[in-house]
Amino acid sequence: MALDVLRATDVSLSYDHEQVLRGLSLSVEPGEVVAVIGPSGVGKTTLLRILALSIRPDEGAVELERTNAWSVDDAERLSMRRRIGMVFQNANLFDASVARNVEYGLRVRRSWSERFRDELRSVVRSNGTVDAVRESLEVVGLADKFDQSTSSLSGGEAQRVSFARALAYEPDVLLLDEPTSDLDPRNTAVIEDAIAEARTQGIGIVVATHDMHQAERVADRVAVLLDHRITEIGPTERIFQHPSDDRTRKFISGELVY
Repeated sequence: MALDVLRATDVSLSYDHEQVLRGLSLSVEPGEVVAVIGPSGVGKTTLLRILALSIRPDEGAVELERTNAWSVDDAERLSMRRRIGMVFQNANLFDASVARNVEYGLRVRRSWSERFRDELRSVVRSNGTVDAVRESLEVVGLADKFDQSTSSLSGGEAQRVSFARALAYEPDVLLLDEPTSDLDPRNTAVIEDAIAEARTQGIGIVVATHDMHQAERVADRVAVLLDHRITEIGPTERIFQHPSDDRTRKFISGELVY
């Protein structure tokens, strides 16, 4: 079995004395897709932000290749964060060309020393950046919109640009927060194909989704988040066909569970 690229162990978090997540453990291997399903408000987005090292949990550890992110100094933790990409439910693009939006992900992920070194090799940097931008746009089927303004894109196309931006700097882990929420079937299919392509590159992927059919289509394993904790995690087929936890069974069958 491959080593986990990202692992959260016994993670708990509270806001204003209200428990948000409790005793939660989750891992993802290189090239694996793990779906996190659960009702709205249960903490799926918060979990992704913890995995992205944007929020420090009250308890527990978050490890990237066996290094606890909260046991190292700020500089090393920043370096670890640069290896994790996140695609939010809303695309959050700025008003510029598609290419500039994708390139932005490459620029902000480089350290200052790398940027300085690249200034001395501007031609190599430029060619390499353009290639990375084009390749990531090809994955999401938008290479023909390289120079087009993002203001002219549909909502589905904007989300695909956001996905391409995260892919461009070749993260070790990709975190997707409801990546196809409110998208039409065509754009949903493109995003799911992009997820499949990303996994072939060895990227570990965690998808938070309320769409259980999507979880069945894309995930190797599924984690069920109920009552702010993971009640069950396992191979996708077993979770949906033969859940071992009664709360999982009730949630999957459509009963209201909190």
